[in-house]
Amino acid sequence: MREVIPIPKDVNVQIEGDCIKISGTKGELQRELWYPGITITKEDSEIIVKTENPRKKESAMMGTFASHIRNMIIGVTEGFVRTLKIVYTHFPIQVKVEGNAALISNFLGERKPRRAEIVRNSKVQIDRDEIIVTGIDKEGVCQTAANIEQATKIRRYDPRVFQDGIYVIG
Repeated sequence: MREVIPIPKDVNVQIEGDCIKISGTKGELQRELWYPGITITKEDSEIIVKTENPRKKESAMMGTFASHIRNMIIGVTEGFVRTLKIVYTHFPIQVKVEGNAALISNFLGERKPRRAEIVRNSKVQIDRDEIIVTGIDKEGVCQTAANIEQATKIRRYDPRVFQDGIYVIG
């Protein structure tokens, strides 16, 4: 069983052992993909993920590896974007970026700002009531957006009444 992934013209792929390096116009991504019985090779303008004995776990991991490689190719050519919306009714939320963290202050009138970590070279831009997270690594962009959303999770109040927070919208 095998899965074939086409390589676009402006993308360069290097496979050394278990390590795959993919570089394109937006940058370079590197990832180590290994599972017993699965081999990843490059032939002409395609990446081939194959296994000799396609059991349930091997075929599932093969699909996972193929998805990771496709996401890496999309990342170095187009990039990924997640948009978050700042929603407040009680206290105006202020968000600012400092180093590798987003600081969310005045959330529900709290004095101490909440921190959300920015991971894997993702970039965070704040535009009034929207936060835009961009980057070439899909997992890093989505994890950063999730960190920001989780930092404003309401714990001691009724979430039906206090709908303040930062939510992923796209």
